[in-house]
Amino acid sequence: MNRNIEEIEFTIFDTETTGLDPAGGDRIVEIAGIRFKGQEKIATFQSLINPKRPISPAAFAVNKISEEMLRDAPGAEEVMPNFLEFIKDSCVCSYNAGFDMAFLNNELAIIGKSLPQDLIIADVLKMAKRLLPGSERYALWFIADSLGIKIEQKHRAFSDVELTLGVFNKLKEKLKAKGVVDYKNFSGLFGLDSRLLADMNNKKISEIQEAIDLKVKLKIKYLSSSNAEVSEREVVPQSIKKENNRAYLVGYCCSKRQERTFRIDGILHFEVV
Repeated sequence: MNRNIEEIEFTIFDTETTGLDPAGGDRIVEIAGIRFKGQEKIATFQSLINPKRPISPAAFAVNKISEEMLRDAPGAEEVMPNFLEFIKDSCVCSYNAGFDMAFLNNELAIIGKSLPQDLIIADVLKMAKRLLPGSERYALWFIADSLGIKIEQKHRAFSDVELTLGVFNKLKEKLKAKGVVDYKNFSGLFGLDSRLLADMNNKKISEIQEAIDLKVKLKIKYLSSSNAEVSEREVVPQSIKKENNRAYLVGYCCSKRQERTFRIDGILHFEVV
């Protein structure tokens, strides 16, 4: 059964770190999160973490977290199991999620733990890029300001989580206005789990290929990557092509009366006409 986004529990989290390279030994020094459902905040999480290594001057210049502040902080072996429990059974999001997830996975590996295999991870930066195409910049503070959120970005984990939550809610309103309220579509558009996305796209591709073989026309609901508009088109599907790790439907668009290309991950729904 398809579920509405408003029925899902999300956790937005953020990290502050000793530097930019977890593979090179950089560690998390602060982690925070807000768990919520719809407009209801369910729980919060916040902790400094002793990284057991120096903080780079560049990192201190940004987050102002000093080694003195971390001296008596708990280690990852204490904080990370509690954070895993905090995010359990929720959709985990952050702004530029690839960065935060690399550090989170590194910390978990150090203590011999890992994220649940069925965890869905979504990127709020990816939301911004899909829903605000053509923005001058995509830094968190810039997107927040452009959406009317007048809160200073302080580069501390919890305050950045609050800022990201504000951006998430504004972007979710834009999705709702476009009629995109289904969690499955949300996951397909903004998720980071490569296995999940591959499964979803492969299912679409196999069903579209069947339509091509049967020479039938499809009615598709499509989120454009160029202008973020959702439209319904009648398309005569012709082929599937793959380019730069993305899959596309190539077909004759009846409304435009010409061949058009549609990103598979932008096809929200389709049915045989």
